[in-house]
Amino acid sequence: MEPFYRIQRLPGYVFSQVQELKLQARKRGEDIIDLGMGNPDQPTPRHIVDKLIETARLGRNHRYSASRGITKLRHAICDWYQRNYEVSLDPETEAIVTLGVKEGLAHLALAMVGPGDVVLAPTPTYPIHMYSVIIAGGEVRGVELGPDSDFFENLKKAFKQTQPAPRALIISFPHNPTTRVVDLEFFKKVVEFALEHQVWVIHDLAYADIVFDGYKAPSLLQIPEAKQIGVEFYSLSKSYNMPGWRVGFCVGNREVIGALTKIKSYLDYGMFQPIQIASIIALNGPQDCVKEIVGRYERRRNALVRGLNRIGWSIDYPRATMFAWAKIPQPYLGMGSLEFSKLLLRDAKVAVSPGIGFGEGGDDYVRFALVENEHRIFQAVRGIRQALKLDGEV
Repeated sequence: MEPFYRIQRLPGYVFSQVQELKLQARKRGEDIIDLGMGNPDQPTPRHIVDKLIETARLGRNHRYSASRGITKLRHAICDWYQRNYEVSLDPETEAIVTLGVKEGLAHLALAMVGPGDVVLAPTPTYPIHMYSVIIAGGEVRGVELGPDSDFFENLKKAFKQTQPAPRALIISFPHNPTTRVVDLEFFKKVVEFALEHQVWVIHDLAYADIVFDGYKAPSLLQIPEAKQIGVEFYSLSKSYNMPGWRVGFCVGNREVIGALTKIKSYLDYGMFQPIQIASIIALNGPQDCVKEIVGRYERRRNALVRGLNRIGWSIDYPRATMFAWAKIPQPYLGMGSLEFSKLLLRDAKVAVSPGIGFGEGGDDYVRFALVENEHRIFQAVRGIRQALKLDGEV
């Protein structure tokens, strides 16, 4: 039999190697501190769960829903943007509900990208930003996003050197995995670039609320011309501790939203309606729960970064996301991130994500996810100190 075309285009999933080793260790009874996957460990706030239970008891909510999301949820999304960014959106033509950002990006790529089309994306970056394009039959041109490089200079260079001309640019700030943040001036330059070169912009704003030290993450759509060339995704997974609920949305340019709406109408009937109703409560209800979630991540960030710095592994405090992006200590740099991650798992009993899984430019780093409590983080730091034979104090 002929091999499957799209499966052939996908490489082996790097993270699965660490995941398999972690599962084997736990089967042996080893206590593994899992700081690998960015999977929030706390429950969804009670008032959101209560609304889900209440509406799930009503039989009328058990029928097929709408693939683009129910009307009241789309209105809640637009109201959220107005409150947070003073951005006006039409809930009928400029907003659509998605089954999380990953599904939304994957289906949007199917709607926008054809064989031979080229899309620009930072490297390293979150895998779906690259592989949604590859699954759709397109090609990805990486734009270096490093600590010592100018992203816009790299972007201009990549555009000039790419044939055919790139069709779209996928970006995400605050950035996973590097935790890089930007200001509104950055998005102004993005919009100017896109208008000049006739490139669509797709921005993933999944970590909009997970910000620290007084930083506020801007929206691409705050730039007045942005809706001419771009859309933005947002997810309830991190801000409201709702990862398993799979609730996201896409807003912005009506042509792009229309294309995503059309392709989704062929592929799904939308999410379970009680989940959508509970999501309205999340967006419109009290936001104290978001502040509590952010505060918890900030305390964990402080515990991890302070602890690693004390033992001699120097890393910066991220200003956003639920991650820390750590350059591998010099004595171990030549191992590469996958082998180094295996070493930490074996000797420190700590699981992290190897940077190579996020693409070129990531292999000198590992990513820590802040998904364990502070006590477990201190335990992880002690294990790392012993495993790496570092001289600092815990």
